[in-house]
Amino acid sequence: MTTPPPNPRLLDQLRHQVRLLHYSLRTEDAYVHWVRAFIRFHDLRHPSELAQPEVEAFLTWLAAERQVAPGTHRQALSALLFLYQKVLRQQLPWMAEIGRPRQDRRLPAVFALHEVQALLEQLDQQQQLSGNPHGIVGRLLYGTGMRLLEGLRLRVKDIDFDRRAVIVREGKGRKDRVVMLPAALEQPLREQLDRTQRIWQADRADGLPGVHMPHALQRKYPRAAETWTWQWVFPQAVPSVDPRTGLRRRHHLLEGNFQRAFKLALADSGIAKAASPHTLRHSFATHLLQAGYDIRTVQELLGHADVSTTMIYTHVLRLGGGAVRSPLDNLAGVAGAMPAAHTPASAAAAPQAATVPSAASTLRYPASGHPATVRPAREPLPCYLSPAHPARPLRSRSADAPQRCPPMPNCTAAAISVS
Repeated sequence: MTTPPPNPRLLDQLRHQVRLLHYSLRTEDAYVHWVRAFIRFHDLRHPSELAQPEVEAFLTWLAAERQVAPGTHRQALSALLFLYQKVLRQQLPWMAEIGRPRQDRRLPAVFALHEVQALLEQLDQQQQLSGNPHGIVGRLLYGTGMRLLEGLRLRVKDIDFDRRAVIVREGKGRKDRVVMLPAALEQPLREQLDRTQRIWQADRADGLPGVHMPHALQRKYPRAAETWTWQWVFPQAVPSVDPRTGLRRRHHLLEGNFQRAFKLALADSGIAKAASPHTLRHSFATHLLQAGYDIRTVQELLGHADVSTTMIYTHVLRLGGGAVRSPLDNLAGVAGAMPAAHTPASAAAAPQAATVPSAASTLRYPASGHPATVRPAREPLPCYLSPAHPARPLRSRSADAPQRCPPMPNCTAAAISVS
């Protein structure tokens, strides 16, 4: 009699369900991370034994103590809802009652044209020193508006030199789109493909397995992964181990390598902006709108599902120095001295007193005549409850005032929020 196989562990069930719904590998890693953190927060208790108070306690700890961003808060909440609904198969009323944090709409950082030029020159210098195609990748991101992983995952078949087009496969939301191939990149890309072809021929001579193939194409076309058509445009310098299959094969250029190169180029170019490789995509969209292209064209090139997402770049244009003119700039043409018609009568009657102020002169309130004082800035008092009067907050500042309760770990933030 055969024994039934043991039940898989909870995190393995979570991974299986994520892959069943064809979520990305990054989503799988994020969900596993938050579920593991949730279990450790409650002393390794099984999530089936926990309910709404424990979930809210974990989310409150993230927001209040860890002070995570709203996006991180929403990601942790999505991971826990996925765990209870898809893995534990629990449809409980309290799941709909947990509120999601409000999403912040922040304006993206945008490079000026001279900043883009300086940044790309620094990436070109790094490419000459290290041999990695960082300069070509940077120009590709800015010239086409692609995301970083979309550019690094390009394959040879995705570049069409005849039509001057680049096909982005399985972008965000698993959508394909077509972007233009900049004329300035045509020759550098051909040279990059020549270097890639030499690497591909060396891999075939060494007998390495082919590159990663999406979905079931590896089983449907067993030899396609070794063909030139499916090779990465930007291959990694050395082979690596596939985390899912365990095969040692050639992967594309890692995004972490380019991110580090980008940070170095940003510092060397002297650009004082909190920027990342994604800023090149923001700059691409903003500069297209400044050139007069319509918002729908930019939306298609960026691959946005909703035009409201693309509208964020119009806010950048409206708030820039080339849009609305500040009324302060209108004072530039006005004379430095105040016109005589607007000069106060007291100043005209006693010009010497106005030009030579006395030592005892001070600012006074117009109604009462009392001297104006400036109070020093101070931290607000914590609004903790008194042990003698638990229903009233402490407000007395005298020496014989009752002692306050011990402060909380985040007492300053609590005092500011209450006051």
